[in-house]
Amino acid sequence: MEDRTKTIEDLSVEEREEILIDVARTLEGNAREALVEGNQQFAALSTNMAEAIRINAEELARDDLEQAEELLQQAVAMISQFNATHPYRLISTAVH
Repeated sequence: MEDRTKTIEDLSVEEREEILIDVARTLEGNAREALVEGNQQFAALSTNMAEAIRINAEELARDDLEQAEELLQQAVAMISQFNATHPYRLISTAVH
């Protein structure tokens, strides 16, 4: 069976931008959780990276694929690090 892994170059500009925004959204969620736990340094790093991704998403997706791929790798590493240290997250079932 042939491996059909897509790289960032194989995606359309819209798909690239969507992935960048999704990663930024995940970083923001992790930043909120880290802030609640009192980890202000990780929260600040995640928030700053998410903001940088959101601000530059269109340009990265359209013009600078190498930079976009490197930024995605860094963001995924931060998300993975957070997930590794928080394997059992509290899920709220409260009804508002």
